[in-house]
Amino acid sequence: MTDSLSYFLLFIAGIASGFINVNAGGGSSITLPVLIFLGLDASVANGTNRVAIIVQNASAVYAFKKENFQQFPTSIKLSLFTLPGAIIGALISVRISNELFETILGVVMIGIIITMVVPTKKKIFEENTSGKEGWVLYTAMFGIGFYGGFIQVGVGFILMAALHYIMRLNLIYVNMHKVFIVFIYTLPTLLIFIFTDNVNWFMGLILAFGNALGAWWGAKMSIKKGDKFIKIVLIISVGIMAIKLLGVF
Repeated sequence: MTDSLSYFLLFIAGIASGFINVNAGGGSSITLPVLIFLGLDASVANGTNRVAIIVQNASAVYAFKKENFQQFPTSIKLSLFTLPGAIIGALISVRISNELFETILGVVMIGIIITMVVPTKKKIFEENTSGKEGWVLYTAMFGIGFYGGFIQVGVGFILMAALHYIMRLNLIYVNMHKVFIVFIYTLPTLLIFIFTDNVNWFMGLILAFGNALGAWWGAKMSIKKGDKFIKIVLIISVGIMAIKLLGVF
């Protein structure tokens, strides 16, 4: 595969990732395997992916603010509880072997596929814009921060579940807090990957540009349009990459 084709594939992966992340989550289940497929070590792919995550979520936070959907004091409080876990997760991630990380990534992506094919009720989020906070929520935020700092893939799903079931927020407010939280905890984790020389800036910026475009496109589309098609494509692509990472072929 030529360099031009590789970078084009990465850009397209970024568009798909940004679109999916804006509407729900799981976009990194596309970008991480693609980065590894293009030749990056697992730890470098993990760090490079964070560049795109930063850009994507910064844009999303700004977009929500422009639409007057913001609860910055609550978002900041939730974010602070994710930071210790995120830093610990990132430090562990850069110290394990590429083989172990790829195995963990493969298992996680198979888990994501299972959650996607299991039928769920369409109306998940209730119309409630204020949530109760407590130590259960903050403990969950620490755990989510650790997972996000370590692997990132599918953290959006976990955050959405925690914010809904614990805080009882509707979809708009769930996503508003989600993008802010991910943006904040990704800042120190990216620094860890940078200081340990685990970021490919050229690929990261290409991916970030794709993510930004995909996020803009996703914001313009309703959640229902194209949902089934996206899910099918995601399941197939993630399934193939998961099998490859687990060494089945």
